[in-house]
Amino acid sequence: MHGDLEQRDRDDVLVQFTHGSIRLLVATNVAARGLDIEFVERMRARSLEEAAGRMTLARGLEASLFAGEPMVRQPILVKCDDRGRLWTIQYLQYPNPAGLKRVKVDRWSRTVYDRVPEPPPRGPRGADRITILSDTDGDGRADTARDFVDGLNLATGLAFGHGGVYVLQVPYLLFYPDADRDDVPDGPPRVLLKGFGMEDAQSLANHLTWGPDGWLYGVNGSTTTCRIRGIEFQQGCWRYHPTEDRFELFCEGGGNLYGLTFDQLGRLFYSSNGGLFLHAVQGGYFAKSFAKHGPLHHLYTYGHFQPVFRGGLQGGPTTGGTIYRGHTLPEAFRGRFLCGNFLGHTASSWNVQPQASSVAVKPNGFWLNANDTWFGPTDLCFGPDGAVYVSDFHDRRTAHPDPDAEWDRSNGRIYRVQGTAARSVPPVDVVSLPSRRLVKLLSHPNGWYADRARVEMFRRKDKSIVPGLKAMARRRDDRRMALQGLWAVNASGGLDREFAIEMLSHADAWVRLWTVRLLGDRRQVSAPVGSAIGDLARRETDPVVLVQLAASARRLPSDVGLPVASQLMQKKLPAADPRLPLMIWWALEEHVAEDRQEVLELFDTNSPLWKTSDGLRCGLLLVRRLAAEGTRSGYDSCVTLLASVPQRSRGEADRRLAQGLEERANGLTGLGTGGLFNRFGTSEASALKRRTRRFDELTPGLADHIRKRWEAGRDNTFWSDLAMRCRSTGSHRYARTRVADAGLPAATRARWLRLLRQYGDADVLPLGVKYFRAGEPLEVLAQAMEVLGRFGKQQDLGLIVADYPKLAGSLRPRARQLAFGHPQTALAMLELVDRGQVKAKTIDVVELRALAVHRDPRLVKLIKKHWGRITAGTAEEKLATMRRFKNDLRAGSGRVQAGRELFKKHCAACHKLFGEGGKLAPDLTMTSRKDLDALLVNIVDPGAVIRRDFLASVIVTKSGRSVTGLVVDRKGDDLSVADAKGKIVRVPKSDIEIERVSDTSVMPERLLEQLSPQQLRDLMAYLQK
Repeated sequence: MHGDLEQRDRDDVLVQFTHGSIRLLVATNVAARGLDIEFVERMRARSLEEAAGRMTLARGLEASLFAGEPMVRQPILVKCDDRGRLWTIQYLQYPNPAGLKRVKVDRWSRTVYDRVPEPPPRGPRGADRITILSDTDGDGRADTARDFVDGLNLATGLAFGHGGVYVLQVPYLLFYPDADRDDVPDGPPRVLLKGFGMEDAQSLANHLTWGPDGWLYGVNGSTTTCRIRGIEFQQGCWRYHPTEDRFELFCEGGGNLYGLTFDQLGRLFYSSNGGLFLHAVQGGYFAKSFAKHGPLHHLYTYGHFQPVFRGGLQGGPTTGGTIYRGHTLPEAFRGRFLCGNFLGHTASSWNVQPQASSVAVKPNGFWLNANDTWFGPTDLCFGPDGAVYVSDFHDRRTAHPDPDAEWDRSNGRIYRVQGTAARSVPPVDVVSLPSRRLVKLLSHPNGWYADRARVEMFRRKDKSIVPGLKAMARRRDDRRMALQGLWAVNASGGLDREFAIEMLSHADAWVRLWTVRLLGDRRQVSAPVGSAIGDLARRETDPVVLVQLAASARRLPSDVGLPVASQLMQKKLPAADPRLPLMIWWALEEHVAEDRQEVLELFDTNSPLWKTSDGLRCGLLLVRRLAAEGTRSGYDSCVTLLASVPQRSRGEADRRLAQGLEERANGLTGLGTGGLFNRFGTSEASALKRRTRRFDELTPGLADHIRKRWEAGRDNTFWSDLAMRCRSTGSHRYARTRVADAGLPAATRARWLRLLRQYGDADVLPLGVKYFRAGEPLEVLAQAMEVLGRFGKQQDLGLIVADYPKLAGSLRPRARQLAFGHPQTALAMLELVDRGQVKAKTIDVVELRALAVHRDPRLVKLIKKHWGRITAGTAEEKLATMRRFKNDLRAGSGRVQAGRELFKKHCAACHKLFGEGGKLAPDLTMTSRKDLDALLVNIVDPGAVIRRDFLASVIVTKSGRSVTGLVVDRKGDDLSVADAKGKIVRVPKSDIEIERVSDTSVMPERLLEQLSPQQLRDLMAYLQK
């Protein structure tokens, strides 16, 4: 098979090869296309030696293989140590942790295990290893490999510093001491943190990276929940301070995250499947897939940031994003964001430009195209030689594979990409250098040297170099060196009060920003420093500094933080900056719980904040926040604040009050399904669970405020709703009077009925009974039915069933839902079907699943009679299997002719399609074959819904023999029973002891798991033709 063949001829060859009529296929281009052929044990897209040469690179770059199998397998990380050697993690334990048993799996493959493992070496020994790769002869290729530690169990991050190696192995952050630097741990690791989530091996905490502030940063993926020192989160950027033993969530949200990098200004970017990357900001909140991954862990954010737009470049998600700060790639690459495109088998580059307080990006296309569908870039780093190292997981499967699949762990490569004009340089051992030499490294054109020197400065705290570093920080002609000087002063313990105040007035905005941030991280500052920060807030105009002032105002005590927030609210903010307004609100809100009186004093009647757009906005948000708190203190504070709101804004303030009161009971939601397969899962598993909060009754002051507003216009829609919700005196009596008004328009009566149903008591029930009658307008009938549903007992719900045949079609779905909530009314509804008053086909099987909760054999009997066997829903484990199959289907296209052959082999004994096949199961030709989810669930979970005509029987003979299958013929003296393969078994009627309906389908489960991913795509292509 070769490139000159027509595609149909290629397909024909592959079909014949798949089915064995061709025994030997000579086809060099099959592997390159990533085709998945059954019985081929091993297939390579590019051989180890030729892969780099086949890459397409940007001008001025050249690639070479640095390491590959068997030296390296399944690498997920690359990082250069203080001696310039490349370290990697071989992720050989993926995708399941060793020594643990799965207890529960949901449809997103979030897994609960039987226990939390002990840390190494006491815990289960896994297959992961941290390997040191050395190029001892300087030829650009690793010639030695040595494991620093092996037996790890899903390790995803490492960092060097403070006399050892930091390692992430969920649920732990570990520190392996290696004081003598002999590449052998001095002893067992020390557990620094515990509680990183471990539910999904593709979403674990990862990418330990030192920040310029001396904190160790990391990110966490989307489908794992971390609970560390009282802080819970699913995704975001976190950090740990090694000398102070402090842990913080730096910012929350962002998607499934893998990769973290700092640029030369100290801006933090982390890679995400939800966008190109996120520009992190201290204390920020970013978008999540909320319905799937749960909420932000803050009830009063009232907004969030978005990731940096991907610009339409294909092939995400981005992995291992790195700002290139090396010195040997062409000049155009300096400062660019370089990242892998994991599913695109490429790597792209992006120009990063400032935009207000954040950044914008412009794509520069692919700087590396592997031309290899097995290429899976997991991480990038630049080393002391300026080269970029790219780890390649190298596997034909990439997206969310079956965790129980047979896994090929024999592959893996690391490539070295260098500028064509680069010259080889000898490595430098940074840790062995004297402190004065470390200072010189800060000015090296390759940022790697400054990063490593700074980490060593943090360890040494050598005060002798501080004066020179302060002089460097004072530079006004070189922003980069001024920042390096400031960061190094902080690392060396030299950021004293006088110097900090001086730096707050530095000419460069980024030096001012970082001075504010470093001071804010202390949580406490002296009065002179606090005053200097306040002065800066008053005069500052640069948006990047304003954002940091807001972030630090949250962290500092209220006597410093609130004046800063007040100054920020009084400024005229840049209209194009999406971050400042929310950052300022979060700065204010942080102090509401502990320093409420001081916050309220900022918004007294004569406050200048009411005269600025941002001050007014924050004041109105504060009304909502205080009301939503649901406490007596919050209510009284609301009254105080409402009295200060300017007359022109009181209508808006009242709307914010109502909004907050409506939110009082809302706690944080749990993890959700994101809508995935909700039609097929159980109603309990598919529901988004929200924790409710208890709240206090309104205080007299707030209750009086609401009552007076309502009494001024009792029929006002807004105030009548709020008065009813808050149970204002006389509001319920008035509502009952309005409902009874014979001259009231139907829409108005329906509205008052709705209010009574939402906020009333059981004494409203007679009104529901009265107005649920023929002749009433639809909107009144609908609300009356809701009253019956909320307050009615069995006999009251019986009214709905009795009138069901006469109800308008638009009301019937809700009527069924209400009736199905009680076993007796559910039975009465099904009896309408049994008597022929309601057609069975008008009731969807999805609705009938809700009846399983009643466990009533009478309901089961009627359901089997008219619909078949219907379970409560498909189990989460099977939904997870469906999701994995969908991922395989997305990975390529199917071949119809090959799919037809698979249908004949696996399905045609029972099913007919396009006139071919058996009659023991439903004819698929006229079914909803285009609905992929429905098609998958019927195959993966064939017993979830079994139509009545295809219910299997279990037949037990007098001799004890058991036969299970579909009875296809009852004529004569024998029963003809067909099994799952269509084979007919005849059982003499005289021998039958018992015949009962089976609870299982004759269709075998795990049918699709016999197929390769390509065969799955082929079969589905034919089924959906």
